[in-house]
Amino acid sequence: MPKIMGNSLSEHRERTRHALFDALSELLSQRPFDKITLSDVAARAGVGRTAVYNHFTDKEDLLLAFMEHETGRYAKELTRILAEVADPIDRLRIYVRQQALLKRHYHFPATGPLARSVSHDTAGRLHAHAGHMTRMLTQILTDAMDAEAIPRQDPALLIPLIHACILGGRPTPTEPHARAAYLQSLDVFVLRAVGAPTPSHAVPAVPPTHSTEPASRSVRAAG
Repeated sequence: MPKIMGNSLSEHRERTRHALFDALSELLSQRPFDKITLSDVAARAGVGRTAVYNHFTDKEDLLLAFMEHETGRYAKELTRILAEVADPIDRLRIYVRQQALLKRHYHFPATGPLARSVSHDTAGRLHAHAGHMTRMLTQILTDAMDAEAIPRQDPALLIPLIHACILGGRPTPTEPHARAAYLQSLDVFVLRAVGAPTPSHAVPAVPPTHSTEPASRSVRAAG
C-alpha cells in the first residue's frame, strides 16, 4: 500500500499535488513541456505513475492546475509587495521589473513558451489565467492616471503593449552587467511609453517571490 504523506487522506492528497507541481516546475526549467511525460513527473515527485491519475486526467490537466496554482500564488505575493508602495509610478516600475524577472517557464500569457506546446483549448485557458496580472496592471495604471502621474489613456490598449514589451522580446539576460543594463533600459522605456517622467531614484527593492529570479547576482541592478 502506498505510503500516506501527512496525517489524513486530505492532507496526503494536498501534499501529493504540491509534490507533482514542484516536480513539473523543476522539469519545465530543464526542457520543453512537450518533452515531459507523466512518468517523468511521477518519478521526480517520488510517487507512482498511477497516483498522478488520481489527481489529473492527463498532462495538460496537470499543467493547467499547476499554472492556476502558480498564478494565484504569484499574484498574492506581488499584491502584498505593491500594497507597501504608495507611489503608483513606483508600483508600475516594480510590476514591470517583476514580470521581467519571471522565470521563463512561468510565462502565463497564451503567447508564451508553454502555449506552443499544448492544445489550442489549453492555450486559451492559460491565457485566461493571465487575467490576474491584467487586473493588477489595470489598477496600477488607473491609480497613476487618477494621481495625474501619467496622461489619461485606455488601459485596455496599454496593457498588451506593456506585456509585449516585457514578455515578447528576448529573455532577460542572466549575465550580471547585461542584466542590470537591460532592466534599467526596460524601466526607462516603459515609463516613457506611458508618459511618465523617469524618477531620479532606483526601482524600489522588493523581497523575492517564488516565481521570479533575483534582480542581480554578483552585482546589483541599477534602477
